[in-house]
Amino acid sequence: MRPSPAGREGGRRRRAAGVMAESNADWMGSLPAALRTYPLSNLAIPGSHDSFSYWVDEKSPVGPDQATAIKRLARISLVKKIMKKWSVTQNLTFKEQLEGGIRYFDLRVSSKPGEIGQEIYFIHGLFGIKVWDGLKEINTFLEQHPKEVIFLDFNHFYAMDDSHHHFLINRIQSAFGSKLCSVECVEYVTLQYMWENKHQVLIFYHYPVYQEYSFLWPGNKMPAPWANTTNVHKLIQFLETTLEERSRYGTFHVSQAILTPRVRTIARHLIRGLKNTLVHRNLPMILNWVKAQKPGVMGVNIITSDFVELVDFAATVIALNDLLLEEDESATKS
Repeated sequence: MRPSPAGREGGRRRRAAGVMAESNADWMGSLPAALRTYPLSNLAIPGSHDSFSYWVDEKSPVGPDQATAIKRLARISLVKKIMKKWSVTQNLTFKEQLEGGIRYFDLRVSSKPGEIGQEIYFIHGLFGIKVWDGLKEINTFLEQHPKEVIFLDFNHFYAMDDSHHHFLINRIQSAFGSKLCSVECVEYVTLQYMWENKHQVLIFYHYPVYQEYSFLWPGNKMPAPWANTTNVHKLIQFLETTLEERSRYGTFHVSQAILTPRVRTIARHLIRGLKNTLVHRNLPMILNWVKAQKPGVMGVNIITSDFVELVDFAATVIALNDLLLEEDESATKS
């Protein structure tokens, strides 16, 4: 008996998840004592780009993040299948990403126009799962791994008025409760600080309503400059330049180690999709750039990637923290 498409997809995901060693599930809790008092803004932390896009709904309408022309075209079912190939940037679920060591999540959300109620969904061209379902999955992991800390970056909102925002924020509060870390001086936020206060979640919210809630960090505390290029050499130059320009104090910093397809890229490689056109070919060079980095005040902090399981991305980023220990040792000797 042949497995169903859903079964085959799940099997592929499980094999992919195996590449990301489950030993990374508790990597923050396992860091050497010396690093527990470093600001989280000075540690190297792996993240995923469009973190929720492992599943998108071909049957639902095209999202409000798309141009009108795309919405018209998408009435043809083949167009949605092609959109899926370019909308999906991850293979792993939240749970699988967390077990593999990912701690920063890039989130875009939307209401579903025409739907009764205020339910909010993840979105990237096509609608993903309900945000509430994703938050519950993340919280289950945190319950089982009390020393792990995550960053949820809500940075794009579509078809949402203030009532939708309040609905979503109440969902966030219901999911995480006292695990939410209130806004604080960035330099005070260390693993030690988080553990002492039994906090595990930092929420960044790129919309003015954040001012009404003590646990919503403003979006400008999590700058994530975007190269918007298909060229890996231009991407690496951009990552270098933006690192040189990062604020020494007062913010976290995201290095988006991702390539973005142009319209003509998609037109030339319609059926191949993002992974086969841009990601597979360029990941080794991107990973080499990551290996050459150092965390610290003017170094890398959060680094994001597409398809985080294709190479040993999370483990490579986590290992950069050892350089901080070497720095400490050499400072002690001198």
